[in-house]
Amino acid sequence: MGYYRENQDYIDTLPDWAREFAYKYGSKTANLYILHGNIRDYLPHKSNAGEFTFTRIQDYIAERIFGNQNIIVYYDRSSGVMFLTEDMALEYQKTMEKKYPDIEDPSDFMSPNPEESFFYLEKYFLSRIPADKHENCRMVLIIDYAETIVPPGDLGRYSEEDRFCLVTLNRWAVNPLFTSGDISIILLTENLADISPRLAGSPAAVKVSVPFPGEGVRKDFLDFKLRDGRLILDRGLSAMQVAAVTNGLNLMNLNRLISENFETSEVLTMDYLRQKKKDIIETEAAGLLEFLETSFDLSHVSGHSFVKKRFKNAARAIKIGRLDVLPMGYLIAGPVGTGKSFIVSAFAGEIGIPMVKFRNFRSKWQGDTESNLERILNILKSMAPVAVMIDEADAFLGDRDQEGDAGTSNRVFAQIASFMGNTEYRGRIIWFLITCRPDLVPIDLKRQGRAEEHLALFYPDSDEEREDLFKTLVRKLDLDIRNFPVPELFKKYKHEYSGADLEALLIRAKLLAAMDNRVFIRRDDMEEAMADFVPAAYPHEIELQNLVATVECTSKEMLPERLRKKPRSELSREIQEIKLLLGERG
Repeated sequence: MGYYRENQDYIDTLPDWAREFAYKYGSKTANLYILHGNIRDYLPHKSNAGEFTFTRIQDYIAERIFGNQNIIVYYDRSSGVMFLTEDMALEYQKTMEKKYPDIEDPSDFMSPNPEESFFYLEKYFLSRIPADKHENCRMVLIIDYAETIVPPGDLGRYSEEDRFCLVTLNRWAVNPLFTSGDISIILLTENLADISPRLAGSPAAVKVSVPFPGEGVRKDFLDFKLRDGRLILDRGLSAMQVAAVTNGLNLMNLNRLISENFETSEVLTMDYLRQKKKDIIETEAAGLLEFLETSFDLSHVSGHSFVKKRFKNAARAIKIGRLDVLPMGYLIAGPVGTGKSFIVSAFAGEIGIPMVKFRNFRSKWQGDTESNLERILNILKSMAPVAVMIDEADAFLGDRDQEGDAGTSNRVFAQIASFMGNTEYRGRIIWFLITCRPDLVPIDLKRQGRAEEHLALFYPDSDEEREDLFKTLVRKLDLDIRNFPVPELFKKYKHEYSGADLEALLIRAKLLAAMDNRVFIRRDDMEEAMADFVPAAYPHEIELQNLVATVECTSKEMLPERLRKKPRSELSREIQEIKLLLGERG
């Protein structure tokens, strides 16, 4: 009877990733396993009595999956070879000293040097395979920090030691003696992109992702800390509530947060939790993600009634739990200064979920870009529900056909496109691709199943809309305006004002008031600022941005009147003419 069937009742109590690992191990079809993801965390185990214990992954594999049986070996470049028990270590030492009596220093058998250690461990494992096929001696080698053994990069840049390790692990992965002799090699790394793609992409290697803890696991951990007396919650705050707002944190981070608060002898409050969560996630993301905090909601957005209606419907769907009706993502287009980023952050404020912004995750070092992106995507999965803003998406994301960086851009693009299209995260990870040039965003990203809703924002089209925008900005900036007829100013100073233009004018008027030792703005301040205003010196670029947003838009209702009536063929012709004028390729 196989391993899985013999231990099925126990294995069924394991978390999904451990059950997947146990099942694949029990199938006896692989020797090499790569565990990646949240491997530096405490892993929970529930005993038959219902009590939880929390251990590191090496101990979890040895104790929970393999039951501390037979031969379990650990290796990393710092500590060298170590065994689970002293008896195992003594048996290994005696066997190798007998097999290699000419070795002057027996510590070579436990060396941190992988060329030495892997050579001796292979000889030892093969010598321990029982002659009787009915007997069993399970052998497990757990290699931590695998990225230091088989780093990513071109083979031409590998050292002799790197090549030895890569060849050895690939050879072990397909060695039939390892399969028949029940010898398993387990590599631990946080990111698959941190190890050689020749190993990570090998069909002989089984990849198992260890996820961040879910809400239920976090609650169990918090209950454990409450019983231990190391956690004191604010009045009215429960472990379930804390678990609900700490998505994105693993148990190691949660423990640190609890310990730091406990040392100050203070109760844990919701405000403290939210701030520490933001700090921890930004630190874990190594500066690659930025939290966008906003005190605004959609009521602070002027105009764009159709877009606001769409966002309010989406917010309602989220609040009533109908995530299945939400688009995977949005493409927000429109010329510069129309408030694209602001309306997205206002939407996040409307629904009360965190919003993060991608920062530059690209690196000049080979392999680092893919590793950074993998880390970001893992954090996003653990934070769900979360909104993700990518500003200047046309330039930031690149495309599938970029050249000149050894294929890094192609791989990154494919990784993002695949993640965005994963329907498992519909309504849980909401993408917002913001751009003034949607025509430059690859079709792969803006097709159905990714950025499905294409919304467009335009400059105010009438004096009434400009006045409404003016009043909204006054409220947003918390300005003290002494009443004066705004429409008269717009009639006197006729320009195609963007929201950014009007905000800049209000700040200039505020400065003029401050220079006169006033905290309020008068008509003459505003008139002086508007009289001095010079419209943008790039009208062709603005018109091109208007036209491509119009073509990309998925609803006529949100288009200005002058653009709504134009046939698509005429829009396309005008776009080509402006591109030619600006020296762009068609």
